[in-house]
Amino acid sequence: MYKKRPKHLYLIKISQPLPAVVSIFHRISGALLFFPGIPLLLCSLQQILDSPQGYARFESMLRSLSVKVGLVMALWFFFHHLCAGIRHLLLDLHYGIGLKQAQTSGRLVLAGGFILTLMAGAAIW
Repeated sequence: MYKKRPKHLYLIKISQPLPAVVSIFHRISGALLFFPGIPLLLCSLQQILDSPQGYARFESMLRSLSVKVGLVMALWFFFHHLCAGIRHLLLDLHYGIGLKQAQTSGRLVLAGGFILTLMAGAAIW
């Protein structure tokens, strides 16, 4: 009955279940949306509203590949956070708390975030 347990928790080597991975990504995406996302959004909004030249600079900046990739990443953060948040709300209402339902909802969150990102990213590109 004795199970050999690790002395030190090396989190990269520990295999997490899919619902745990979705929950971890939910926290990370929320932090990334809040900390660098809000200041960048406010700076770009200020540049757009400052003058017509600022709007033109911002529009030309949106044409670069690195900015487009960054926007698609921000879209994935947003859509994953949205889908995982809906999942967490349903779990709080005691829907899908079984193991199979949790795994299925985790897959749906990952797929839904990816599909929504592809659809919105196609509009940006």
